[in-house]
Amino acid sequence: MDNTIRLSSDINQNIRLLNQYLPLEKSFDIIGRELIIGQSTRAYLVFIDGFAKDDIMLWILQVLQSLSENDMSNNTIQTLMRKKIGYIEVELFSDLEQMRSMVLAGAVGFIMDGQDEGLIIDAREYPVRSPEEPELEKVSRGSRDGLVETIIFNTALIRRRLRDPNLIFEITTVGKRSKTDVVIAYLDDMVDKKLLSEIQTKIDKIDVGALVMAEKTLEELLIKKHWYNPLPQVKFTERPDVVAAHLMEGHIAIIVDTSPSIMLLPVTMFHFTQHAEDYYQNILVGSYYRWVRFLGMLFTLLLPPLWLLLVQNKELLPDFLQFLGPKEEYTLPLFIQLLLLELGMDILRLSSIHTPNALNTSLGIIGGLILSDLAVKVGIFVPETVLYIALAAVGTFATPSLEFALAIRIFRLFLLIMTGVFGVWGFALSLLVIIIIIFTSRSFKYGKHYTWPLFPFKWKPLAHILFRMPIPKIGANNNDKKS
Repeated sequence: MDNTIRLSSDINQNIRLLNQYLPLEKSFDIIGRELIIGQSTRAYLVFIDGFAKDDIMLWILQVLQSLSENDMSNNTIQTLMRKKIGYIEVELFSDLEQMRSMVLAGAVGFIMDGQDEGLIIDAREYPVRSPEEPELEKVSRGSRDGLVETIIFNTALIRRRLRDPNLIFEITTVGKRSKTDVVIAYLDDMVDKKLLSEIQTKIDKIDVGALVMAEKTLEELLIKKHWYNPLPQVKFTERPDVVAAHLMEGHIAIIVDTSPSIMLLPVTMFHFTQHAEDYYQNILVGSYYRWVRFLGMLFTLLLPPLWLLLVQNKELLPDFLQFLGPKEEYTLPLFIQLLLLELGMDILRLSSIHTPNALNTSLGIIGGLILSDLAVKVGIFVPETVLYIALAAVGTFATPSLEFALAIRIFRLFLLIMTGVFGVWGFALSLLVIIIIIFTSRSFKYGKHYTWPLFPFKWKPLAHILFRMPIPKIGANNNDKKS
């Protein structure tokens, strides 16, 4: 059954319908403006205050109000659009639901007496900040522009880097109340069509009131995860050059309006170990950075629980590692010390998020130097526990993806608790659980395994992960995929 409510040629009836469809008299920012164009033809504008471009609308109204009565008698709204309104983004409508959706999205609705069609003038201008380098993805060399909260700006930043006719931006809306714009971006000749179809179907089936937390809400609606699995299954980035590079590899990007972060998928665990800095440096330096990063991530996961395991079981230590372990007396068990330090690091991290930038340096000095030094002098901690937790924290900061770093952090806490409570068997069992979670993680039915190309083993892609390859070689591989 068709529930479409169409415009009539009677402007009074149309205005009554608009008042039913939009809270024109209740909400101060939704403006209804009655006009006379030509000499006596009544017209009506509907728009959101703050979204319409004043200069564009002023110019259009000047053109319309300067028309003579003869012009109005010989012109339908279609001919007005084609001959008088020389603005690019104008379209006809006859369905009030379409008009309501576009007006709430920021466009201007225009109707006039005697016409059963109206105009949607896309003269919206969202509040937007200037593109700037993302805080979480800084590079020592390279572009300094970053994504912003306006979707059309983000697509333009990507299109600027990929002037390929095969680059497709498909737009849809998600959320019964929010009507949030969501764009699916991909290279048509490189994308996995089965995966693309799966993602499109999942987005179309989403039934939710609003994307309250933008791309994070959409991610949780797209990917059904187990509560015990902290591993990220999409990659977030705020860099347009990173998005372009992933699109060239056949990935799909999902852009959500109001957010500067773009989702890249499908991903494997190794996508979270790479950074744009690798490619802005020399080949050898970039490869070296990767290995240092791998080492830092390994330290982050294993160093504190492994140290605790070896110190609690001295018989496992070879002779050259007998120096490990505190020599002085301590009151709290080492396991409790490490656990308190882990919680203390998290409190400091959360405090730094909620602390104004002007006070962040002071917080770091107090937390990192004064508190730890005093705690050692008082006897709450031994120096070695502070050292190994600090090394693990530094490794966390070396992880390019914040989501992956926090997942490693949860795994380390799990390892630490199991090792402290159950010893060797606890360490072995918790490590086995972590490996099982990693090997069984998968985002989409048609996506790659989370451990690809380590398992299933593919040497050539794995070599590209372990070593920073020359850009001409990467470009040749991308051309091979396209052909």
